[in-house]
Amino acid sequence: MSLANNRHQLVKTAVQGGVSPANQWAPFEVGSAGEIFAWPSTGGITYNVKIGDSVFGWAGEHIEPSVSSTMTHKNRKAEAGYQFLACCGNKAVVISGAAKGAKGTVLGHHGGVEHLMLDFPDAALDQLTCDDKFLIRGFGQGLKLVDHPDVYIYNLDPDVLEAWGLKERADGRIEVPVHVIVPGHAMGSGIGSLSVTTGDYDILCHDPGVVEEYGMDRLRFGDFVAVLDHDNRYGRTYRKHAITIGVVIHSDSPLAGHGPGMMTLMSACDGKLVPVISEDANLGVLKQIGRFI
Repeated sequence: MSLANNRHQLVKTAVQGGVSPANQWAPFEVGSAGEIFAWPSTGGITYNVKIGDSVFGWAGEHIEPSVSSTMTHKNRKAEAGYQFLACCGNKAVVISGAAKGAKGTVLGHHGGVEHLMLDFPDAALDQLTCDDKFLIRGFGQGLKLVDHPDVYIYNLDPDVLEAWGLKERADGRIEVPVHVIVPGHAMGSGIGSLSVTTGDYDILCHDPGVVEEYGMDRLRFGDFVAVLDHDNRYGRTYRKHAITIGVVIHSDSPLAGHGPGMMTLMSACDGKLVPVISEDANLGVLKQIGRFI
């Protein structure tokens, strides 16, 4: 039985966007070890990178799986609304072109470029063009656990929360299934952001010893992960015994201070959240999307 939540109080709002153009950020870029590369990066329709795939091993950096979506990139306030209202697990529908009517799922948002990643099945991807539009039923901001006000939840569809498998322990703490537990010192770009309801922050994977010690080589798109000693209740900061839970939304990157991106889903202090390793802790498993169809 799922923990009681306030889904009946949440507002469901339509937001609409289109495919964001694929970008080349510079003719060449330089990684943290001095390597020079010219790789694909953010944006566009990505056919062969999906929820459930490893975030490592691609000849690309900050790769966003399936469809990268945005409004216009012209109005920052409106763009923030698109990012803010669309939550992990929300429904997305194609409303134009040959793929009209195809249904997809929101994965999460990527800060800096202000992209929203949408998962669609292959049949829809094959028909999509870069001119197509998507309607998303934004639903989830304001979500709470009724009996646990000290757990802060952001960017999360209540259907995902209820299917996730959270368990309340006898001591009042809450067990949360995750695929990987990340040490707080392995977090980079995005720390210090005042908002956790748009954007993401990056898991640093440039130290092989840390990656091996914490099993971070297992990171996949769509994974639920825990970050130790990070407080995301009112922004992203370090706090001993806090735990932040998020979902992985973009690939690894060789750039210093960057790595696989994680969007915040919940956070609490004083050991309230207890991450429990599970192979099935992935949005794709819960929604039967991506590589889990």
